[in-house]
Amino acid sequence: MQPAAGARRLALVARRGLPALLLALAGAALPAAAQVPPTAAEAAAYTGLHAAAWRGDAEAIRRGATPAALAARDGHGRTPLHVATFARQHAALRALLEAGVDHGALERDRYDAVTIAAVADDEPTLALLLAAGASAKLVTSRYDGTALIAAAHLGHDGVVRQLIRAGAPLDHVNNLHWTALIEAVVLGDGGPRHQAVVRDLLAAGADRRLTDRNGRSALDLARERGYSAMVRLLEAPR
Repeated sequence: MQPAAGARRLALVARRGLPALLLALAGAALPAAAQVPPTAAEAAAYTGLHAAAWRGDAEAIRRGATPAALAARDGHGRTPLHVATFARQHAALRALLEAGVDHGALERDRYDAVTIAAVADDEPTLALLLAAGASAKLVTSRYDGTALIAAAHLGHDGVVRQLIRAGAPLDHVNNLHWTALIEAVVLGDGGPRHQAVVRDLLAAGADRRLTDRNGRSALDLARERGYSAMVRLLEAPR
């Protein structure tokens, strides 16, 4: 989740009336939980495989791909794979994956490469990672969520379809007690892309009966928000 999305989530959590203690805890965690790409200063200071990943130098990666170099971390806990994913450097990604980099590694805020690509709405990078064996099933972020929940929240419908095909857990419940289906409603805008996410999740078998902490289902939440197209989808027979 990018910083603006983190602030949006905090505002929506506040409006949904969670208990004061939970809101305080969420407020403490949300800004730090946003994905943090390398800054220009960080990128300029990179050496070794981090530098090669950032600039897309696949040959330098092949030359320097020792186990220690592949697992090296920058100041934010990013491995070269995280850096290449943020930079959308596909040649570097292929070289790292061929060299045996850990594609399930989590950076400091507990994001893996798959979730980074999902949040960025970066379908080509996501497809590359999944084809190389990266998992769509990991629990990531300080929300104990998944790449699918993050993509559903943001309305990244093409990403959602890829993750569903890759076996992402449809009904995982994060620590805000929201599933991907619920997040598509409660944090979505009710527009065409979020509608597509709801449609695809339902078609894949997501459980529409699951509820938030207050006992509200995705249908209840869609009705509250006046999202009529989502209501029709959620009311349709299974």
